[in-house]
Amino acid sequence: MQVILFEDYKIWDFLPFTYTRPFAALRIGIDTIIEKWKFYIPEIKLVTRNPLSEKFNDIYSEIETLFINSRYLPTENLLSQIQSLEKNSLLTFGDDVVAFRCDEKLIQEELIHRPLSFEFLNELKKFFNEISIGDQNYYSLNKITDLFLKNGYVIVWDFQRLKQNKVTFPINDPYTKVYHQENIFIEEGVEIRSAILNASKGPIYIGKYSEIQENSVIIGPCAIGEHAVIHIGAKIRGETTIGPYCKVGGEISNSVLLGYSNKAHDGFLGNSYIGEWSNLGADTNTSNLKNNYSNVRIYSEYRESYIDTETQFCGTFMGDHSKTGINTMLNTGSVIGVCANIFGGDFPPKHVPSFSWGSSEGFETFQLEKAFEVAERMMARRKVLFTEIDKKILSFVYQQTLKFRAMNKF
Repeated sequence: MQVILFEDYKIWDFLPFTYTRPFAALRIGIDTIIEKWKFYIPEIKLVTRNPLSEKFNDIYSEIETLFINSRYLPTENLLSQIQSLEKNSLLTFGDDVVAFRCDEKLIQEELIHRPLSFEFLNELKKFFNEISIGDQNYYSLNKITDLFLKNGYVIVWDFQRLKQNKVTFPINDPYTKVYHQENIFIEEGVEIRSAILNASKGPIYIGKYSEIQENSVIIGPCAIGEHAVIHIGAKIRGETTIGPYCKVGGEISNSVLLGYSNKAHDGFLGNSYIGEWSNLGADTNTSNLKNNYSNVRIYSEYRESYIDTETQFCGTFMGDHSKTGINTMLNTGSVIGVCANIFGGDFPPKHVPSFSWGSSEGFETFQLEKAFEVAERMMARRKVLFTEIDKKILSFVYQQTLKFRAMNKF
C-alpha cells in the first residue's frame, strides 16, 4: 500500500504561497510539512496539481492507497489512527477529511487537476465508512495566520523529534553567552561568534553550516536553517524560523522566512510569513499592530474580499520572488503576491497583486520576461537553476492574477 499526501480546497486560503508550491512544501517549525511526514513514513509520496505536478510530483501507482491531508501535521496519536484505517474508510475531524484509504485510480484525475473539493470529499463520506477522531488537539493548519501563530508550538514539537538519536555539536567560541544549553541543538559546521543564545523560554535549533555573527541575540523558540546567515547585531525574537540559505539582520519576531530569502539589514519584521527568493530592502519595516488595537483584516484573493484574521498581531504575507526597496513601510496585514516589486517612502496598498511594480503613487505590471530575468539572476547567485518548469509555474500565476491587477487599474 502506498501513502500519498493530498490537498483539499482549503489550501486556497493560503495564497499567495500555494500559487507556487504544494501545501506540503510550506515550512512551519523547523522543517517543511513533507519533511515532517517523511520522518515517520519515509516512503510517503507527494502528489499535487498542475502545473506544479511537473516539479513536485512523486511517481505513484494505481494501487490501494492511504491518502493523508497535507494540512495536518503528524503526531504519534494521529499516525496511529490513520494507519489503522481499513479499505474504503475515512478519518474526519469536524468538517475536514483527514485521511482515507481506497484504490488510487478512484481519484487520480481529481488529484492532478485541482485540490479535492468540498463536494468531492462529501461524496466520499456517503460511500465510505466514516470514523471521527473527536475533539482532540491535532496540529492542523486552517487559516493563513496559523503559519506564524502556531510556529512556536511546532518548533518545540519538531525540536524533540529531530534531536532523537543525534548529538549536538559544541559551542567553542568563548565569547558566546548561552542560557539553558540543554535546550539548544547545533548541527555540524555551525559558526558562532560573540552571540547570545537564550533558550530559557523555548528551544533553539541551528542547522548545519549556518553562521551566527557577532552581537547577534537569538531567543527561543527559534529555528535557523542550514547555510543561513544571521548578520551582525541581529535581534531574533521567539517563535521565529529562518529558513535555509536565508540572510537576515535587524529585528525579527514570530515570523517565518521559507528559504533563500533575505532581510539582511536593519528594520522590523513581525508576525509575518515570507516566501522564497524574496528580498526586503534596508530599513524595510512591517507594522504588525493597529493603533486602535482592533483585529487585523487582510485581503484574500481566494475569497476576493477582506477577511478578519481574528488576531491583533499580523504583519506581512509576501509571496515568492517579491522585493521591497530601501525604507519601505508595509501596512498591518499586508498581502503581497508573487514577483511583486515595491518601493517608495509612503505606505503602499495593503494588497499588492502578483507581478506588480511600483509604489503608493501607482503601480504597473511587472512584465513576465523581466520577472524571469530577475529570478534567474537571483537564483544563479545561490547556484540554483531557474528552469523551464519554474517559468511555466510563474506564467500560470501571471495569468491567474490578471484580474487582481485589473481591479487595481494597473
